[in-house]
Amino acid sequence: MALIIDDSCINCDMCEPECPNEAITMGEEVYEIDPALCTECVGHYDKPTCVSVCPIDCIDPDPKHVESQDELLIKYKVLTGKG
Repeated sequence: MALIIDDSCINCDMCEPECPNEAITMGEEVYEIDPALCTECVGHYDKPTCVSVCPIDCIDPDPKHVESQDELLIKYKVLTGKG
């Protein structure tokens, strides 16, 4: 499942540089996560780095983009050319 940043984001700039997939960019008002690029850090880390560094816990699973761990691993392999 991809992640989503809710509107309580304070634009602290902690998450964007930590994303290994470059899935996080500044939106019109708050940071946004591109579900096509988000692997929840599968293949990179044990848990999503953006969630770990977010000081206000505004990053949650995106119910519109449900993916299994296997699907996330396949996406990681495609995105990194390791598949």
